[in-house]
Parts: sequence; C-alpha cells; structure tokens
Amino acid sequence: MISTNPELLPPYPSIMKTFYILLISLLVLGQSNAQIRVNQTLQISIQGVPQSEQTRINSTYQVSSSGTISMWEIGKIRASGSTADQLATQIAAAYKAKQIYTNPSFSVITPNEAGLVQMSYTVGGAVRGSGQKPFTDGLTLFGAIQAAGGETEFGALTRIKLFRNGKVKTFNLKQDSDKAFLIRPDDMIEVPQKNWAGR
Repeated sequence: MISTNPELLPPYPSIMKTFYILLISLLVLGQSNAQIRVNQTLQISIQGVPQSEQTRINSTYQVSSSGTISMWEIGKIRASGSTADQLATQIAAAYKAKQIYTNPSFSVITPNEAGLVQMSYTVGGAVRGSGQKPFTDGLTLFGAIQAAGGETEFGALTRIKLFRNGKVKTFNLKQDSDKAFLIRPDDMIEVPQKNWAGR
C-alpha cells in the first residue's frame, strides 16, 4: 500500500531539481570540451582591464582555414584542435609572454554555447528571398545563395559580388572553386541581373 502521508513521500521536487542541475552541468561540460574547428566563429572577451583595452580585444573571431585566429598585439595564435578553455589559457599566456598584461582573464565562447548572438550574412539582388540569413560554419557561397531561395530567372551566377571588410570580389558559380568559397559572418552577397548576352 502506498502511503499518502506527505512526511513519508520522497522529496520529488528536490530530486528533479538536482537532476536538471546535473543535466545542465553535463551539457555545459560537453560544450567546453568540444574541440574548435577551422572556419568556426568564436566570441572572445577579456575581463579585469580598462574599457579602452576591452574594445581592442572583445570581438567575434573567425578561425582561418589554417586553424588560427589573429588578435591585437599578439598576432596569430592556433585555435583549432583546442577546447574553448584551452584557447583562453593560450591567449592569456601569449599576452603575459609579451608583457602586455600581467594576469589577464579571457573568455572564449563557441557558437553552440548559450548567449552568443546568432551570426548572419546578407543576400541581395536577383534572388528569390533576399535579406539577412543565419550564418553556419562551413557555409559556401553557393549554399548561401541557395539558402536565399536561389537565383531568379534573371539572376547571373557568373558575376556574383561578395562584399567583405570594405572590399568587393567577383565570383563565377559555374566554377567549382568559386562555388566552394567559404563565406564569413557579415558578408554581403549580391546576385546581379543578366546582361544583354544572358550572362
């Protein structure tokens, strides 16, 4: 017979609370142990320094195809293959070695962790669904245009323009190398209309 006396019932709310805390802890631990990959986006910040110093460092960084990121004063540092915590330790050690900071505290957040603002890119011109689109690691130029619904019947795939950091580059998506070009957050892509020759 099951007792209905509240004093004899097991403390289910307490058990469930403990279970959820343990589950969240395991998820966070799994994320912090995940290795950083090439072309991944990272959010890096420093604490315990003046605001003017923070603005030089606190930013979103793109891991290059060679597995490195480039930071203020210390230049390139290898990121791929490390966990977020390991990379934060490496960055702190690099700044201490250059005697820029005596005891810096860095935080590295990967896209899968809570709190990171969703990165995006923009597609415009002769596509079926122009506007901002969510960025994902490993997204190619071809995939970015397909995510915008693909080109319209008037869209010219041989003269795609990509705007990045104030510069513009033209791509021909009839070429496999251009189709596989990896885009970055905040890239702007324009699909022009075909010219009189249908190109």
